[in-house]
Order: sequence, then structure tokens, then C-alpha cells
Amino acid sequence: MRRLFAVLWFAAAPVLAAQQDFSQVKVTVVPVANNIYMLQGAGGNIGLSVGKDNAFVVDDDFAPISDRIKAAIATVTPNPVRFVVNTHWHGDHAGGNENMAAGGAIIVAQDNVRRRMGAVQVNDFFKSTTPASPSGALPVITFASEIAFFVNGDSVQVVHVKNAHTDGDALVLFRGANVLHMGDTYMTGAYPYLDVASGGSLIGLIAAVDRALAISNDSTRIIPGHGALSNRAGLQSYRKMLASVRDRLSALIARKRTVEQIIAAKPLADFDHTWGKGFIKSDQFVMLAHASMTRKGAPTVGAAHHPK
Repeated sequence: MRRLFAVLWFAAAPVLAAQQDFSQVKVTVVPVANNIYMLQGAGGNIGLSVGKDNAFVVDDDFAPISDRIKAAIATVTPNPVRFVVNTHWHGDHAGGNENMAAGGAIIVAQDNVRRRMGAVQVNDFFKSTTPASPSGALPVITFASEIAFFVNGDSVQVVHVKNAHTDGDALVLFRGANVLHMGDTYMTGAYPYLDVASGGSLIGLIAAVDRALAISNDSTRIIPGHGALSNRAGLQSYRKMLASVRDRLSALIARKRTVEQIIAAKPLADFDHTWGKGFIKSDQFVMLAHASMTRKGAPTVGAAHHPK
């Protein structure tokens, strides 16, 4: 079973960036709302706020394309990047930290992001090791639960959501522009990756989506960690899928089914056409979700509906 997970680790391993060919990567700039843009390159989606103050960035992709990211930012603002907020620690979202910091940017993240980036991360399940990041890549400002910025005429709320994709995820809401960047707590049209080794869990992910729905409205534009720009209706559909997965697996776990038996039962077959076209396939998502729900100290949810 473990070999099914081998393809998953690249999403969390900065060292693998050196093995990829970034020479043909182009960074595209997608207008979102007012002075907010979404940049798409080799890794996770980047959020960008521009205005009279500075460039405010959410995530910074892999290090090898930092110059192209900076060039793309320069097409919409002459101002330098002053802040970079990491939505979590993975290299496809925080790999450019050192390069951005060298250009004068202040790196900000939730406490657990700095903790994980500052130490070797050993993933026993994947038999993989990620070395500690260099000191110049580490966030220099961290927060426990929430932090606010007042930049470019907007109020930006950054909120920690616990044990979702990882244990250090953050939602970034641009209140005035009504734009929400969700990092990898949301991927459009794809099953999510639960980094169980970094504290990720299905129950926590659903709670994170619920928090996002609570601070958004029908007009909110939503930047996912990967995939196309989305909205509240798309996020609600994603939440419905996650809740169904939780309920189906909870029922099978309660019946003492092994993970192998659960996978063989194909409990997500009806979702695969919509959600199974990303790099995480249904069997892999079931395995990760099962691991997150059955490990010692796993997050729990009360009164879950268990279908017969």
C-alpha cells in the first residue's frame, strides 16, 4: 500500500525542486478584483495585492522561478514586495522565501510553519526526509491564531486553521477587495492532499472550509492553493464532497473495516469524475483520510451522520 503514496511526497518536499525542470515555466497574472491578482507558475497559486504602499504577496512558489515571479509582479506595480505571507510550509508555496527576503520582503507565517521549516522533517510513512530550510528562508514574524495587515487601502485578515492540510495553514482574507486565499485547504476540481505527517487531517480540513465559508459571502472571489480561481459556490461543493467522504469512512471504520477493505469498496467512485482528475487519486485520498481519522489523538467531530 505504501508505494501508492510515493507520488504524493513531492508536494511537501522542497529538495525535489532541484530535480524538476523549471526552464519552460511561465508565470501568468490573473486579475481577481480591484488591486488583487493571482499568479500561477510551477507550484501553488500566489496572491498579490498592489497599491500605493507596496506589493503584498501570499505564497511564493518554488525558488528557481523567483526572478520570473518578481518580473510578473513588476508588470502590475513598480513597488517592491514588502510582505510575503506563507499559507503553509511546503516548498511549492514557501520555496521562494529566501529569494524574496533577500529583496527586502518580510516573511510572515503561522508559528508551526517556522517550526517545521527550521528543522528536519521526517515522514516515516513516506520514508522521506526534508532538510531544514536556510535561516534566510524562515518567517521572521509568526502568529498563533490571527494577524492583521493594513496595506494598499485594505484590511487583510490572516487566520490560522488547525490540522487541516497541515498544522500551520492560514486563510488570508482581503476584506475590502472581498478576496480569500485559502492555500492548500482548497483545490479546485481535485481531491486535496492531507499531509498527515505534518498534522493534516480530514476533520480539520472540513473545519477550515467551514471557517472560510463563515468569513466569505456569495461575492467573494476565492484563490485556491492549486487550480482555477473559484467562488463560494465552488467551495460549498468541495465541502459537500469532504463531508460525504468523512461520513462514508466513519461508517466503514465503525464497522471495523480495514483500510484495504475500504479501498476495495471504492467508496468515492461517484466523486471520481469531478474530483479524481488531480494528482491525488481516490484510493490515495481514502488512505490519507483514513490515516488522519484513525491515528492516536486524531481530531474528532461530534454527531457525524453515518450512512447505512
